[in-house]
Amino acid sequence: MAYYGLKDKVAIITGANNPQGIGAATAFAFASEGAKLVLAYKKVPRPFDKNKTGKNGADRYYQANAGNADIVESRLKAMNADYIVMESDISNENDVRQIYSAAMERYGRIDILVNNAADCDVDGLDTIEKITPEVIDGTFAVNVRGSILMTREFINRRGSYGRIINISTDAAQIFAGQITYGASKAAMEALTRSIALEVAKYGITVNCVAPGPTQTGWIDAGLEKAVIPLIPMGKLIKPEDIAATILFLSGEQAGMITGQVIKVSGGHAI
Repeated sequence: MAYYGLKDKVAIITGANNPQGIGAATAFAFASEGAKLVLAYKKVPRPFDKNKTGKNGADRYYQANAGNADIVESRLKAMNADYIVMESDISNENDVRQIYSAAMERYGRIDILVNNAADCDVDGLDTIEKITPEVIDGTFAVNVRGSILMTREFINRRGSYGRIINISTDAAQIFAGQITYGASKAAMEALTRSIALEVAKYGITVNCVAPGPTQTGWIDAGLEKAVIPLIPMGKLIKPEDIAATILFLSGEQAGMITGQVIKVSGGHAI
């Protein structure tokens, strides 16, 4: 049953090809509210062992992010959702414009933007001793530049309703071992506050959701055993937990909430 007043609202969600991911869970949540969807994703090819993709872990996660959005689409079709899917690189200004042009051509407006797409190093190079220019540039290109470009285009094509939700991480302020990724997310939290002040005059809200350890297919049994004791609520966060918060921030009830960073972490890293 629709509750948040999002029926027929048009939402752009980036990073939506992993069927276990936050982007996909958010798409399903919006679809359940009757919203129209514009999903953008970029394939990230990394080697994986097909024999190990039947359970959670790096191989399952790499497989999901290297693929298209077919599984996500099949579920949306089953929900009779109204959507379009595009493979795009949000760090590329022309691709960003194409996403919005497609949305405007199909739906005539954009009401909500969820900046979910992100890149990170998985080869152990994101430490101060090993960091490379390629890791720095690749991470910031998607996580910061891409999100800014998506936000700029949203503002320039704004309509009568506006909600922007950025995705950070609950460890953004201190992320040893993933210094560039953490820094890029800390930058998104700062941008959230600054942009919220700039666009409040348009009635647009800008907020940020900072997930704790979330099971998007990445966390294997060994890592789960190590991480759960660090989460006061005693369990991993689900993508649906993040999606529920995004849904609320996108709705009519959250019209006076802006410039906030909300941790959905079960008490982790507070």
